Amino acid sequence: MIEVKGVSKSFAMHGNSLPILNVNHWQVQRGERIALIGPSGSGKSTLLHLLSGVMTPDEGEIWVDGQPLHQYSEAKRDRYRAEKVGYIFQDFHLISSLTAKQNVELIMPSNWSKKQSSEQLDFWFERVGLRDRQHHLPSQLSRGQQQRAAIIRALIAKPKLILADEPTGSLDWETAGDIMSLLLDICEAEQLTLLSVTHDLHLAAMYPKQINIQELNEIVRREAV
Repeated sequence: MIEVKGVSKSFAMHGNSLPILNVNHWQVQRGERIALIGPSGSGKSTLLHLLSGVMTPDEGEIWVDGQPLHQYSEAKRDRYRAEKVGYIFQDFHLISSLTAKQNVELIMPSNWSKKQSSEQLDFWFERVGLRDRQHHLPSQLSRGQQQRAAIIRALIAKPKLILADEPTGSLDWETAGDIMSLLLDICEAEQLTLLSVTHDLHLAAMYPKQINIQELNEIVRREAV
């Protein structure tokens, strides 16, 4: 599903190049659910941004579902992201003037019929426990409910790859556990590949596989020695 080969990424800072990520080789199988852990600034979110096509590597190859992201133009990466990737953020990124349902409708496939769209919306809002909240604005939802709506938005079209960047970082402990469990259960049922960044080791332990970014990022590994 994912293969990263010889990938490096640096950022310009005060006129200098600051190396952030250096991954020699990494593979992720289709349907795996992996928690990425490690300290802040260790390259976890950068890795997710590279896999989503938001960023491009300075060097190396990134293959996702057979697609060479490292060779793609910005337009092709945008199309790849729209068709293949579901992104879940810590701060939800729901449009405040739209209802939960309208926020999801924005990203639904254009080739779905009106009937199919309506059925899928009803199914997914029921699935995440928001059946009676479809017409509520984000401000009328709890933070946990907002993240459930964001999960629908990311998963409803069943993209091949789900990327979650601290998806429970702004939630209380109990709600965070419920949301993470929901996300894991859905991805397992749909056989979606899930990579989730988290600082919470208790939440990471819910995943079938945990990877410390130090195992992947040569830069962090050298600094730890």
